[in-house]
Amino acid sequence: MPVIAPMPATRPAHIPSQAPSRESADEVMAAGTTVDHLTETYRAHYRSLLGLAALLLDDTASCEDVVQEAFIRVHSARSRVREPEKTLAYLRQTVVNLSRSALRRRILGLKLLSKPMPDMASAEEGAYDQLERDALIKAMRGLQRRQREVLVLRYFADMTEAQVAETLGISLGSVKAYGSRGIAALRIAMEAPA
Repeated sequence: MPVIAPMPATRPAHIPSQAPSRESADEVMAAGTTVDHLTETYRAHYRSLLGLAALLLDDTASCEDVVQEAFIRVHSARSRVREPEKTLAYLRQTVVNLSRSALRRRILGLKLLSKPMPDMASAEEGAYDQLERDALIKAMRGLQRRQREVLVLRYFADMTEAQVAETLGISLGSVKAYGSRGIAALRIAMEAPA
């Protein structure tokens, strides 16, 4: 059986159409180095950053989102990272900041949630309340005109006795007298069987 010798490893010939300038070559090398360094940092420290986020947040999905977002932000701003050894510090700080933001959004969301409705009255209670209102209206119609006016202005319009006196053009003593007589008449009318 014939032995086939392996082919020598050759690099494809690359003939640049134009020689790159010294500045652009340095920029490409620096950007490539930063991306490679960030990739290595991702592989080496993903779990520790996830643990950091887990200390600040309460659910795994949010922790993973925060760590991923931190890597994306640091990758986007990699040109501003002058010292590659500080990449991990930038990532940690970004994880902390993003975790704080996530917590603030949650708190705000909880504040903006609609408040639970108070216990609604049953149909029977609503019907009973309606009967009481109807009885009160009927009893109010049975009062003398001045008594009714004083009670409506005093208790339904929430005016003071002086304001009622001024509105009706009567004395303060008359307001007190009509009011007390009107309340007494209402009590009798409301207690009487219908």
